[in-house]
Amino acid sequence: MMPTAQFPQDWSPDAQTLAGRVIMVTGATGGLGSAVAHAVSSAGATPVLVGKRKRALEHLYDALIEAGSPQPAIAPLDLETATPEAYVEVVDALKRELGRLDGLVHAAALFEGLTPMAMHRPDEWLRVLQVNVSAPFALTQACMPMLQQANDSAVVFVTDDPERTGRAHWGAYGTSKAAIERMASILHDETDRSSLRVHLLLPGPMRTALRRLAWFGEDTMTHPTPEDTARAVVYLLSEAGRAARGHTLDLRPAA
Repeated sequence: MMPTAQFPQDWSPDAQTLAGRVIMVTGATGGLGSAVAHAVSSAGATPVLVGKRKRALEHLYDALIEAGSPQPAIAPLDLETATPEAYVEVVDALKRELGRLDGLVHAAALFEGLTPMAMHRPDEWLRVLQVNVSAPFALTQACMPMLQQANDSAVVFVTDDPERTGRAHWGAYGTSKAAIERMASILHDETDRSSLRVHLLLPGPMRTALRRLAWFGEDTMTHPTPEDTARAVVYLLSEAGRAARGHTLDLRPAA
């Protein structure tokens, strides 16, 4: 894993923190993705909402407009089945419609429950690796020319607690998060002299559907909502986030 950094708790975004920037968010209708879309909008950015369910994206679009967001863009894309050409088409459309891209947040994640390796269906394994690893690679690669045209841009990869997901029964999901950590590290080494910053985000426990599925005996209502994590994402996307370039922003509570 990349070296760790801590989120400055006294840092807070305002309506101009990301003003004029365009931020793409995958998994935009999920727990974390939706919170990030709202957070970057509140900070002045134009969000590009990526997800596979067009109706859900339209509902999020309406909610953002009602909240006073800069007009979002919708990019329907199924990360499980998308071809390399589909990623290029999304980026080409973004280039035509908005003309720039300043940030990419990989909030999408597929988790299908805890499963021993001996019982893991190969098709489920491949599906999880596709959504959690191969799709972030392909989309990042397609977006890099636009990102590197910006004076300051950032890619935020989201991982999970390695002390938990490296244990028995975490299967494809645990493997995918280890792969994301290595991908982020390699990309940072390749871009550390460019305008493109690479960040790895390690959230603490959040009140999400994924958390409920993984920890079904737990009262998830005791955990913070994804909005707290989304504030840290805005930090990484902003100029202040330069201090955490090439680092893992560790949001886990102190033991």
